[in-house]
Amino acid sequence: MTTTQLPLRARPMAGNTHGTRSAVTCHLRCGDACFKPVPNTSETSYFRDVASTALSRRSLLRGAGALGLAAVATAFVAEADPAHARPAGGGGKLAFAAIDPVPRTVDDVTVPSGYAWNPIIRWGDPILTGAPAFDGAAQSAESQAGQFGYNCDYLDIIPTNGARTRALLVANHEYTNESIMFPADLDAETAIRIAWAAHGLSVVELRRGRKQQPWEYVLGAPLNRRITLETPFSIDGPAAGSELLRTAEDPTGTTVRGTMNNCAGGTTPWGTVLSGEENFNQYFFAAGSSAEEARYGLGAADGRNWRSVDPRWDATSPDYVNEPNRFGWVVEVDPEDPGSTPVKHTAMGRFKHEGANVVVSSDGHVFAYMGDDERFDYVYRFVSKQRYRKGASRAARRHNLRLLSDGDLSVARFAGDGAEDGVSDGTGEWIPLTRDGRSMVPGFTLEEVLVYTRLAADAVQPTKMDRPEDVEPNLVNGRVYVACTNNSDRGREGKEGPTEANPRATNKDGHIVEIVPSRGDHTATTFEWNLLLICGDPSTAGTYFGGYQGEVSPISCPDNLAFDSTGTLWISTDGQPGAIGYNDALHRVTLSGRERGRVEQFLAVPAGAETCGPVIHDKDGSVFVAVQHPGEDGSWEAPQSYFPDYVPAGSKVPDGHFAGPRPSVVQVTRSR
Repeated sequence: MTTTQLPLRARPMAGNTHGTRSAVTCHLRCGDACFKPVPNTSETSYFRDVASTALSRRSLLRGAGALGLAAVATAFVAEADPAHARPAGGGGKLAFAAIDPVPRTVDDVTVPSGYAWNPIIRWGDPILTGAPAFDGAAQSAESQAGQFGYNCDYLDIIPTNGARTRALLVANHEYTNESIMFPADLDAETAIRIAWAAHGLSVVELRRGRKQQPWEYVLGAPLNRRITLETPFSIDGPAAGSELLRTAEDPTGTTVRGTMNNCAGGTTPWGTVLSGEENFNQYFFAAGSSAEEARYGLGAADGRNWRSVDPRWDATSPDYVNEPNRFGWVVEVDPEDPGSTPVKHTAMGRFKHEGANVVVSSDGHVFAYMGDDERFDYVYRFVSKQRYRKGASRAARRHNLRLLSDGDLSVARFAGDGAEDGVSDGTGEWIPLTRDGRSMVPGFTLEEVLVYTRLAADAVQPTKMDRPEDVEPNLVNGRVYVACTNNSDRGREGKEGPTEANPRATNKDGHIVEIVPSRGDHTATTFEWNLLLICGDPSTAGTYFGGYQGEVSPISCPDNLAFDSTGTLWISTDGQPGAIGYNDALHRVTLSGRERGRVEQFLAVPAGAETCGPVIHDKDGSVFVAVQHPGEDGSWEAPQSYFPDYVPAGSKVPDGHFAGPRPSVVQVTRSR
């Protein structure tokens, strides 16, 4: 067929003045969302454009008065949850000396002394029986559908036997970069079809000889699976079958092909994996003329040109005007059943899901916490209608697989009315959007609340946040942590200024909010909250580290969160190179005692890459991360990274290697 320009080839762009990622990353991942008008223009959700009392208290920061704040923070932890308060130095079981921040030009993984790293699996590695070894110069959609996908983000390593020598690796694949994946003369349709196959999720069996050894993946194992943009999904929950979800391809509104732009996720107590569909809007050509389309960022931007191969990506067509409504959901996948149909859960609402993370409350109901990763959007909570059933019986598993299909959805409103003694920075409440199968938003039907969740939330006055990414419940101390990665639009002309839960007038470094459910009970509809971290270089004014007064590692743009077996927080970053000049990294943060707020850097990823999906197996001496978009600013002809294969210049590329960057899952293990 005729050779045409590849979709969304990287091209020179103006400097990224709005955000902290590279211009290419912004272009490919979210369709330049940070360069476009903020979709949330509602006045009803305006909180108040004043500096918070929390920021005033935290303005002592690194000064003499902050020692008092450290003591207050410690007292707060002990008073709120004495069973989980730990003494000074309680930074988790994994012993390491924090590494120095790594300059953004270093194209390597950096780990502490006494540790070693190696990739478990890379983009293009074959996982299904019959899939060929990766050959960058001979790619096809059929090959990619049997190989590990591109740009891995959410990650979990789930042991499957008591000896912990067998496990399942589950990863999702957020987006593609055609410039570094393909030569420029590859025809556009082939590139598009390969990209469809490179999206989605991968399930891969792992094995090792004994505990604490590195893992290797098993080619052709029975549970290995690829889920792509061609995989059938079911749509469940109250909006399933709605007129808003019907298309010419699916007149029932109950099935859909594929999932894409999957960002973070979570693993449920019943063993399934949740994945959030995030920046889905950029894949569609749309009129952008309605309030619904505008609120979700849908418009005529069509750089990927997928509609040239499949008309369902043309939302101006009467046959597919609802196709965008079929994306933007929480997806549930059962990694233990490769023949199962993945599900999109409408009860959990539709927005740009970063992920969804689940905790079982004291009364057995399942609570899922979620962030809408957009400037000035919101934090959400879902509560299941049914209760979780313990045990491994088939009946219990069948029951639990339906827990996310029905329940109540709410959105968070923060208030800056914290106690004068600084014990808490404020209070908050969960404002209901749905309850008992009914809409709680005047003027919206139940189906409209779930399909147009952003608009429904605007109507009930929640708090506009600074791009809430991961929202993770801590299973040890019972609190919930929100990573607000950054928002450089805050405080600009015509934009909302600093608020209680988003304290900076301009916010390029981000912060962490700690939510404490009232009475320590997730079933409560109210909470208290604190600013745990106000991120950045600790040598600069305006940063805050939980009141800790010792040395801390610089940290910026918090993204994914995780916890080790002691409940210690781990934070991966996305955007440090543009914010503070260092490679993105993984940090450990102590949450209690006199070291509350102590940040220690554990690793750094290569130049141009992002740290994603951290998994902490501290009892096993292991840490895992997904290394996403290494060498993003390069091209096939002029790569800017050779991670992880590092083929020497002028040498022959060995079979299975690629003279360019390959997104990979990396394991870090003790070397002595």
